[in-house]
Amino acid sequence: MTTDAASPASPPTSTDAAPDAWGEPRSRTVTWHDPLLTAAGALQRSGLETMQAIRDGLLPPAPIAMLMQFDIRSLEEGRVEFGCVLDESVYNPIGVVHGGLVCTLLDTVAGCAVHTTLPAGLAYTSIELKVSYLRPVHASSGPLTAIGTVVKPGRRVAFAEGTVLDGAGRTVATASSSLLVFPVPAA
Repeated sequence: MTTDAASPASPPTSTDAAPDAWGEPRSRTVTWHDPLLTAAGALQRSGLETMQAIRDGLLPPAPIAMLMQFDIRSLEEGRVEFGCVLDESVYNPIGVVHGGLVCTLLDTVAGCAVHTTLPAGLAYTSIELKVSYLRPVHASSGPLTAIGTVVKPGRRVAFAEGTVLDGAGRTVATASSSLLVFPVPAA
C-alpha cells in the first residue's frame, strides 16, 4: 500500500490529543421511569390507547425516547408523527448525526404506527428494517420530524414505512419495515 501527498495528515500524537486540549467537556443528563409501568399500563389498552396515554402523560414514555429525545406529535390509527431534538451528543466521529439515531427513529415510528392498529393483548417487534439515508443530518438541521404509516396490517406480520424530515422539510431518510405481531406473554 502506498500513500501520496493527498493522504490525510498523521493522527495526532498522544500529547496533541490529551483531554485537556479538547476544551470544556459537555454533558447531558437523561432521566426516565420504570418501563415496566408502561408495559403494565398497556395490557388493558389497545395500541392506539397506549400511545395516546404516553402522549398525554398518563404513562411514561419508553427510556429510548428519553435518551434519543423523541416526542409524540400526532397519532391516529395506522399513522404516527414523532419529533426529535438534535444536539451534538448524537454526532458520529465525522461530525454528523449518527445514522443509528435516524435508524432508531425510523424503527420507532414504523413500530408505533403498527402498534396503533393492535387491540389490547397484542404486541409487536421488528423482524426486518431497510433504511435509505438520503442526506447528512447535523444539529443545525433543526428538529427532525418522523412519520410512520402502516402499509399492510396483519394478524402475524405487519408492514410499515417511515420517513424522516429535517427542519426545512427535506427528506433525510426513509425505511420499510416488517414487524411480527404476537400475543403479550403472560406475566
